[in-house]
Amino acid sequence: MEIFFLILLVVIMAGALGSGYPVAFALPGAAIITIGLAALTGWIFADNTDAFFHSGGPQEWLTAGVTNLRGVYWEVERDTLIAIPLFIFMGIMLQRSKIAEDLLVTMAQLFGPVPGGLGISVVFVGALLAATTGIVGATVVAMGMISLPAMLRSNYSTPLATGTIAASGTLGQIIPPSIVLIILADQLASAADQASTLRKSLHKEATGELQMPSIFDVSGTSAGEMFLGALIPGLVLVGIYMTYILIYALIRPKAAPAVHDKSTKYNAAFWGQVLLILVPPLALIFLVLGSIIGGIATVNQAGAIGAAGALIMASYRLPGKDTKFMYGPALLAIVSIGLLIVALSNFEMNVKAVDSQQDSIGIGIGAVATVLLIIALIWSAIRSFRIDNTLQAVMLETAKTTSLVFIILLGAAMLTAAFRGFGGEELVREFLNGMPGGFWTQFIIVMLVIFVLGFFLDFIEIAVVVVPIVAPILLSDPGANVTAVWLGVMIGLNIQTSFLTPPFGFALFYLRGVAPAVVKTLQIYRGVIPFILLQLIALAIVGAYPPLVNYLPSRVSLLSETAPPPRNPQLQLCLEEYVAKELSSDPSTSEAIEAARQLDLKALPEDLRDDFADGIAAAGEALAQMDAIAEADDAVMEAAVDYRPQLTLVRNLQKQIRSLEEEREEDATRISRMAQDHPDRATLEARIAEIDEELAEVEARIPEDWEEVHDSFAELTAAEDRARNLYRRAADNAYEDAAEILAILEANEAYAALEGPLNDVRDLIETGQGEADAERIEEIEDLIDAVPGAGDVESALASARREIDEDEVDRDAALADYEEALAEYAAQQQWRTDAASLLPGIRAYVEGIEGTLGIRSQERFTREQALALAACTARHRDVSLNF
Repeated sequence: MEIFFLILLVVIMAGALGSGYPVAFALPGAAIITIGLAALTGWIFADNTDAFFHSGGPQEWLTAGVTNLRGVYWEVERDTLIAIPLFIFMGIMLQRSKIAEDLLVTMAQLFGPVPGGLGISVVFVGALLAATTGIVGATVVAMGMISLPAMLRSNYSTPLATGTIAASGTLGQIIPPSIVLIILADQLASAADQASTLRKSLHKEATGELQMPSIFDVSGTSAGEMFLGALIPGLVLVGIYMTYILIYALIRPKAAPAVHDKSTKYNAAFWGQVLLILVPPLALIFLVLGSIIGGIATVNQAGAIGAAGALIMASYRLPGKDTKFMYGPALLAIVSIGLLIVALSNFEMNVKAVDSQQDSIGIGIGAVATVLLIIALIWSAIRSFRIDNTLQAVMLETAKTTSLVFIILLGAAMLTAAFRGFGGEELVREFLNGMPGGFWTQFIIVMLVIFVLGFFLDFIEIAVVVVPIVAPILLSDPGANVTAVWLGVMIGLNIQTSFLTPPFGFALFYLRGVAPAVVKTLQIYRGVIPFILLQLIALAIVGAYPPLVNYLPSRVSLLSETAPPPRNPQLQLCLEEYVAKELSSDPSTSEAIEAARQLDLKALPEDLRDDFADGIAAAGEALAQMDAIAEADDAVMEAAVDYRPQLTLVRNLQKQIRSLEEEREEDATRISRMAQDHPDRATLEARIAEIDEELAEVEARIPEDWEEVHDSFAELTAAEDRARNLYRRAADNAYEDAAEILAILEANEAYAALEGPLNDVRDLIETGQGEADAERIEEIEDLIDAVPGAGDVESALASARREIDEDEVDRDAALADYEEALAEYAAQQQWRTDAASLLPGIRAYVEGIEGTLGIRSQERFTREQALALAACTARHRDVSLNF
């Protein structure tokens, strides 16, 4: 019966959507009606409202839906959704500012003489509008009204012209900032958590270990990472569009002729106009996306920047009678931003840390710049409000659009809860897991389903209904081990086709609404087909080469101020690959180790001498373990050729066993709830007997030597893990002790400077008493403690201080501790002087290994290291052999 109600849920939803019923009510309405019917049917026929639910009952799943509704608004982790109204405001305001018209006219003049130039200019403008407005309807309508007549007058092929305009208008779905990317990031964040749980469960079942190493965990994503990940694929798609139009024009010149406008003179005035038209939107794109890429702002903050920039641009672009001081707000904003850049570049801008006149000047400049920027924004808002009441209209449209998005999110949360309540998620998981071919078969099927759904559903419905169901299954697969950002961008590219695919492609409707009567609907449909194929080609390119998506988020993450430390577990495999390449290509590490072995360390105290010697020995061990890692890895890869097919076979059989066991458990639970004379009891008992036979048959298909084969391979992977752990421990020891000794010797001058303050303490020890004198000694302790290696001196002096801080001062004990501090200082000063000659040799050793063996001990990666690791982590790494 669960299947019946699951089908009923889908039928009610599809019927409501097909009849034109609002999506915002169709989704939760279908869920509530189906849950209510299931509960009522269970109460009437089974005397149990929970009888026809896969698990739980109607109260549980309605509550789950309500909890999800609340989560959209109240969960701190989902604050990314705040960016949605900001970017919507930005897009609508820029759309009202008529930037599309100026861009299209100027770009048509610029690209016109090129074969297919008008089409290329439409794609170029579509990409710019995608990165600023991101509103498909507004973009398609604007370009359809302006470019389509011009292209038809220039004898462009009608299908090519309409296809170019419709496809270019959809670029806003994949080129950031994009609302669909924000929604996908929100959905994938929770999907990644579910996938992590699934993968941990899989690891526990496969290995018996209670805890899965974090290196095998599923990483989530954020809107910022989605923006970064989609940037290059979006540009690839733009390049594919332009290339197609150019090739089409070269093959069929009459279908896309070059346009030579004799009235256009390519002089200084023309290029000045091009700059004036292009610079403002490009500057806004740079501010919004550049702040995210540079790690300066979060997505929410970037959305606020975009909204403010759009408001200021509107102040001089909106057509109005009052042109006096039209550019005033924009110029004032530019001046304020310039002052802020100067202040941030040259002054310490932390108000709480002001300790000099220069800091006060910087804070003052920043305050003035902030006030000027606020004035510019208020001035822009007043102008926008006065000109045709634009600000009020934009705010109202933003509120409507935002409400639509959020209501759909809420409804989808209810629908997803009902889908899970009737076991839909389990069915989908079993179906996908049962497909031969593993992850890629599952992935292709999901992509095909999303593509087909795009013929009938909007991108928001697909993102919020399909993604929460299939994403956890795809992300949990350890064989492909794809990142959430890559999966999100692939789904985003796929969803983009929904705007072009008939019969419900919205871009087709928008274009049909503004196209002249001479353009037939069939011509529009014919025109978009090549561009749908181009989108699928882009999808295949990104799928085949994941670094197109993963590299930029990894690069930004590793170069940011909040970059993960070098000891982050998920970076270790790539870090060791980098070190191995450096060691094989550059002999400086081995030379530094060999040179350090020749140093005469007699001048150092015994403990430091032993530490340095141990570090040299650890360095040699680290090099040996690096070779051992390579040998162990080769052994694993060689054995994996025969082991992987067996692993795949057994894991598939085990999936079948788990599925049969779950089915048996469900039937057994049903029997336990039935009366002895229930008519269905015998049927269920017979089914359990069949399941037992199937279980025995499936278990018999597991090779008899599987345990032996598995244990043998596990020994190889364990040997590799041991080699890696031994290398990491040895590499850390090789660098850390030597770096500590180097820091001590480099502080010799600072240590010598302590003699005066230390001698000044004698009077306080001999005559001082109480908290005030103790505080003066403590200040000198802080000076000593700041010098590496002076801890013993500071410790003895602290003992003396504590003696005079007592009510009854033990002067003799205080003097004894003070003399001990002086003796320790003098002894250390002596060996520091004697060991000064070792400083160049120890420094050469530390510097020689810090880029290889010492990387893990650094606070952060260098730029070169970060870029190398970004390239490595951008690749998907198969970890299925560990499951």
